[in-house]
Amino acid sequence: MPRYAAFLRAVNLGASRRVSGAELRSHFEALGFGEVATFRTSGNVGFEADREPAADLTGRIEEALTEALGHEAAVFLRSGDEVRALAEHEPFDPAVVEASGGKLQVALLSARPPAATRDAVLALATAQDRLALGERELHWLPSAGVLDSPLDLEAIEGLLGSYTMRTMGTVEGLVTKYFGGAPSRQVPRE
Repeated sequence: MPRYAAFLRAVNLGASRRVSGAELRSHFEALGFGEVATFRTSGNVGFEADREPAADLTGRIEEALTEALGHEAAVFLRSGDEVRALAEHEPFDPAVVEASGGKLQVALLSARPPAATRDAVLALATAQDRLALGERELHWLPSAGVLDSPLDLEAIEGLLGSYTMRTMGTVEGLVTKYFGGAPSRQVPRE
């Protein structure tokens, strides 16, 4: 059975959106998924499912979670191979990442942005906030903590639409725990 990772948006943000790992696992198991495991408290779920189109699988999960949790549940789905490839990807020179005072971030998108949108997003990059786009991901290397960054995340969301953000360390940890071992990389990211 294929393995997937569901990255949920806005989980465990604020008192009204608290969801335990056990609760998330039970919701995914109720959908008939196997080998369900959660990773950290930011809404990362690994699971096995029968083959079905990714859009159908995403829609089914979003609908069930929205009903169960009582608020919109946006899901950004990736196959196990896509998660491993994301963890292996080096969007910036490793020396630049190592010298940065910030942690490498990745925003998971629902679709590949069109060329004009990609150009507009990349135009927001600065020497302090480096940006790179993958297929359905935006990589962000802040020079310090994300809360200290002047990067206009509202403008980015206005261009890209809804996304969910993780540190690259979270993605790598998920790969290590659930998708077949530690990714090879040159620079520790977290």
